Amino acid sequence: MTYDQQEEQEHLVAVVGMAGRFPGAPDVERFWENLCAARETISVLPDRADPAHPDYVPAYGVLEGAGEFDAAYFGLSAHDALITDPQQRLLLECAHEALERAGHGGEDRPVTGVFVGAGNNGYAEAVRARIDELPFLDEWRLRQATAPDFVSTRIAYHLDLTGPALTVQTACSTSLVAVHLAVQALLNGECDLALAGGATVVPHLPRMRYTPGGIVSADGHCRAFDADSDGTVGASAAGMVVLRPLADALADGDHVHAVIRGSAVNNDGRHKAGFTAPSVVGQAEVIRLAHEVAGVDPDQVGYVEAHGTGTALGDPIEVAALSRAFGSGSDRRDPCLLGSVKTNIGHADAAAGVTGFIKAVLSVEHGIVPATLHYRRPNPAVDFSSSGFEVSGTTRAWPANGPRIAGVNALGVGGTNAHVVLEQAPPPVASAPADRRQLLVVSGRTPEAADAAASRLAEHLDAHPKTHLADAAWTLQSGRAHHAHRRFVVADAAREAVSALRRRPPVPGAGALSDAEQVFLFPGQGGQHVGMTAELYDGEPAFRRHLDEVAEAVAGPLGLDLREVLYPGTAAERPLAAERLATIAVGQPAVFAVQYATARLLASWGLRPSAVTGHSLGAYAAACVAGVFSPADAARLVAERGRLLGTVPAGAMAAVRLPEEEVLPMLPADITIGAVNGPGQCTVTGPAASVARFAEELAGRGIEARVLRIATAGHSPLVEPIARRFAEAVDALPRERPTLPVLSDTTGSWADPEEIRTADHWVRHLRQPVRFGEALETLFGAPDRVIVDVGPGRTLATLARQHQHYDSKQAVVHLAPHPAEETSETATLLAGVGELWVRGARPDFAALHNHQPRRRVAVPTYPFDRQVHLVPPPPEPAPAVTAAAAAPSVPVTATPQTDTEAAAPVRPASEHPPVLDAVLSAFTQALGYPDIDPHDGLFDLGGDSLTATKLAAWAAASFHITVNTADILRSQTPSALAALLEERGATSASAKETAAS
Repeated sequence: MTYDQQEEQEHLVAVVGMAGRFPGAPDVERFWENLCAARETISVLPDRADPAHPDYVPAYGVLEGAGEFDAAYFGLSAHDALITDPQQRLLLECAHEALERAGHGGEDRPVTGVFVGAGNNGYAEAVRARIDELPFLDEWRLRQATAPDFVSTRIAYHLDLTGPALTVQTACSTSLVAVHLAVQALLNGECDLALAGGATVVPHLPRMRYTPGGIVSADGHCRAFDADSDGTVGASAAGMVVLRPLADALADGDHVHAVIRGSAVNNDGRHKAGFTAPSVVGQAEVIRLAHEVAGVDPDQVGYVEAHGTGTALGDPIEVAALSRAFGSGSDRRDPCLLGSVKTNIGHADAAAGVTGFIKAVLSVEHGIVPATLHYRRPNPAVDFSSSGFEVSGTTRAWPANGPRIAGVNALGVGGTNAHVVLEQAPPPVASAPADRRQLLVVSGRTPEAADAAASRLAEHLDAHPKTHLADAAWTLQSGRAHHAHRRFVVADAAREAVSALRRRPPVPGAGALSDAEQVFLFPGQGGQHVGMTAELYDGEPAFRRHLDEVAEAVAGPLGLDLREVLYPGTAAERPLAAERLATIAVGQPAVFAVQYATARLLASWGLRPSAVTGHSLGAYAAACVAGVFSPADAARLVAERGRLLGTVPAGAMAAVRLPEEEVLPMLPADITIGAVNGPGQCTVTGPAASVARFAEELAGRGIEARVLRIATAGHSPLVEPIARRFAEAVDALPRERPTLPVLSDTTGSWADPEEIRTADHWVRHLRQPVRFGEALETLFGAPDRVIVDVGPGRTLATLARQHQHYDSKQAVVHLAPHPAEETSETATLLAGVGELWVRGARPDFAALHNHQPRRRVAVPTYPFDRQVHLVPPPPEPAPAVTAAAAAPSVPVTATPQTDTEAAAPVRPASEHPPVLDAVLSAFTQALGYPDIDPHDGLFDLGGDSLTATKLAAWAAASFHITVNTADILRSQTPSALAALLEERGATSASAKETAAS
């Protein structure tokens, strides 16, 4: 079969992501490793032995960490996490992980549906047994936290999924029926992406009583299809898959694990011995219908992942049904292999179907059929000789006779049957090679989580050095939620990324701010050099396009091509290019060109400033970006400015490391202050000979002074003769109101939007000293601003960090290397983009990849910080629970946790006023945290409107005053609520009575 035709793809659905927790396997990778190694991960539990049957071996597929959960990540209080059914919490984490594994964990994912189910695990009874210890818990809240009705909607709410959210309950076939319903919703256009799966997670396992002849295995093994089979073994597990229409998945670069060709669901009706009995007719019909939908002939199916419970009745009927649906198999070249994952992990009830589905997907994807354990001799009640089926008793390669096609069976007590037909995915289209360094980003809700994410990425890339780094970068950028605490590296190979991730420095600040202002700073002349931005010109089409625009605009006035000066073709041409670039007539438009092109490149990446400013010449790039001048007009004006400055007497400028007030008395008559860049940073300007002499004198006195690479006396009286002609040049151009705030480097304050359009403004700017230190002081007045030195060089970033009002928490970002650095310009620019992202910017990552097609690839998922949230089990009844309770239809409970949390947290002794102390105690009991601060917010602690309702009822009853939910929501903090209660009449005496009760 091929996937070349669009009509062939219309009814096909891709499996693009999988996640799960299984006995002996915390993830899908370990699960597959265990299967291929033929490992059994069922645990023998001697402490659950039945004294009446000493030969009975109690066993269960135990799920490690079943009571653990990262409540804070999902915004739940410790109290809510404690009372919420662990299998619902686990499904929530699996859904999050599956979406990330699919590369659709970001907020811009397609419309996503949820189709899940969960087993009955007795947790509600455990919570109800301790309801008196949980004063803010009532029956409605308990039902909301534990009833299976809310499994799907809980996931939809916490992950913000807006497609259909359906909870499925069909006993053992639940999660495969969920897969079928998800496929139908996708094909019907009800959603564009779908989560499907299920869980049975039993946190407390009571002692069991064995019933001879029942459905539970006596020896602790599930021996599906074997002559010695005598029953099944229960298990806890959770699985989730992400599905998407195949055409969409291929077009979007998703990794396709396998393709669902078709599926079907039916019920046995009354064609069987009893309600719980299986039916050959019903099972055969659902398989036949699935083949018809899939458009496959049974002879094409090479493997069936069977329900395979190992029971005396179930296995023979299932094989009989398969034989009826497939035919005799006489025309097959090779037998159809048959297997059951229950021999590895046990029967996971509501999660059994998706567990088998995941196994079959991996088998189709990798071309390996794992062994069905404990298979030695065929069950004599099964007619294998005429069935065309063979149990896969050893791990083997898939027979190489055409595309790999598999079936998955799930059969529910009560008669709801499901069958899915899978086929191997089409070969992926290779990504374009990475043509430059890549920006790799990770984040976390906490600094520790962000660091853990970076460490996990380093471990992954170290283990997979051939990872396509551009694909990995794209997956991290577009397929993950971007949390407040962020880390990044820039690298051009996996090894370099690993090294960078492992030596990353601490990140200052409290996390990204979504509304942080970005202020672009454009430096003046002095940082220009031959070859600057050559790497960007060669590698970034947007940069090249806009630099070409400026070069062509000024070619006439300059009488040369700026590109030949900036990027000489040969080494022999570099001396002449350097000589030209050193002149003010060519150097100024060259600096403007690279600044404007850099700003436009950033804009193409979705990075636009909230405000702009410039230093001397840089003010023209700032005004252009703000829309005062068009790019061509600004370029020609800068060229004219450079030409006019070139006509004034030879001048120079020198940087002096002294405050302005100390420099002024020292100045010769023909030298003036040209710029004040900070409290101890001045620039003097005047005739070249005088400036050189003055700098030499200062050096002789031990004062740092340095002549700058600027061949003019800008911002001095020497420019006055050209003022009129420059004003005429400005007047000749159209000028618009700025679309962004412009910070004046002449006054250090925000420019008036009308005044900046006048020629007088630009003449004053030409003549008067630059007050950049005052401009920086204005910027530092808002500590959340992100200051971005556009370059060339990093002069303004250095001035910003040297300013007296600079705080190390203030974000100062440079986008270009120092001229003396042997550093990649692209790496520096991408590092700057990474810094902006860390501070809350939202780059257009598709544009960052030049809209080249990229594929989503495997990279680590979020590092949950799990804590135990588990109500202790209720006391065991005098008569032991029968072993049949461990069977899938009536799930058993898992191994008890040793570090179980107390049901009601105890708050430390307090020295707060009585009313506040009572409120803090109420918050502690309602939210489950023992150390709540008076200024902690209700929502920040995981509370919600129901919590507020409970607190209002408590306050009204305790203090005999009127308090409603709105009062709690407005108050938010214990401190504010206590003040409100006191205002309404709550007294210390009543508070003490409340505490005593």
